[in-house]
Amino acid sequence: MKNKYNIAVIGATGNTGMKTLEILEERKFPTDEVIAVASEKSAGKSVSFGDRPLRVQKISDVDFSKIDIAIFCAGNEVSRRYAAAVTDAGCVVIDKASYFRLDPKVPLVIPEVNPDALKKGAPLGIIAAPNCITVPLAMTLKALSELSPIRRVVVSTYQSVSGAGRGAINELYNQNKTVISAGAAQSEIFPKQIAFNVIPLVGSLYGSGVSSEEDKISCEIRKILKSDLKIVATCVRVPVFVGHSTSVACEFAKPIHEENVYDVFENAEGVVTLDRRNESGAFATPLDIQGEDAVYVSRIRTDPTVKNGILYWICSDNLRKGAALNSVQIAEFLISSDPKLKKFKKSS
Repeated sequence: MKNKYNIAVIGATGNTGMKTLEILEERKFPTDEVIAVASEKSAGKSVSFGDRPLRVQKISDVDFSKIDIAIFCAGNEVSRRYAAAVTDAGCVVIDKASYFRLDPKVPLVIPEVNPDALKKGAPLGIIAAPNCITVPLAMTLKALSELSPIRRVVVSTYQSVSGAGRGAINELYNQNKTVISAGAAQSEIFPKQIAFNVIPLVGSLYGSGVSSEEDKISCEIRKILKSDLKIVATCVRVPVFVGHSTSVACEFAKPIHEENVYDVFENAEGVVTLDRRNESGAFATPLDIQGEDAVYVSRIRTDPTVKNGILYWICSDNLRKGAALNSVQIAEFLISSDPKLKKFKKSS
């Protein structure tokens, strides 16, 4: 039985890559060697893994036949160009980008929700991790589906700038200072000023008026829950550094009582309910949940405008459970299911 694993983190200098390294160390993942990989311009730099530095390597310099699991955190283009070659070398890929998520041969996995998606392995040697809004949303919808079939879901998201990368964090930080001192700021990452503002567009806009982020959420939820659920989203970028929030309206096939909603959330793995109506401030905000692994649910209440409706609010750290933590949990599931990883390597 294999006791320790060689792990490569692709995109190790980005927000999600650095958080992945941090969580691998925090959770004491059984690593033998950890390889930090990033773009050519980052090669030679150092990133931290626990109390030791790792020298960043170019992906072309890594012998993936000696790597057990590669966690891709570098975006669609990197996944498109390199994932297949990595799996050809006998390495299992866990991909955080969206490139493979809807491929029918690629499992799209949240360990608390659909570990059964890995029952037959991974034919392409690739396991996809969902969008950082999809993860907490799917966790709560899975729990609620135990009460009754869900007929329709309407979500509005409030997404922090960290979801758009380190450059977006820097843009918000610099704009905050510039607007206060000079009254105006230049935008490079976002289409409009994000400081002291909200932008009702995440991703690119389709001709239909739907954004790519909104499309991702609805399609990924259906795949994960194996459902033709009617779901529609409006995605909004807000001037918050870390932490995504979502307002959710659910309609059910059967009557749903609030006390039952509390019960299923209390028993759902990875979900924490923070909702005390008699206590001021007893609800989750992005500042409250930074650095937390759990998905927080607040403001649970009946929707009086529809039959069998429930409203609630989600907050989660998008860099942890929305991204890095979920990928590490997938890796943990793989090694616990098949320590030699044969089941998850690319089929010949």
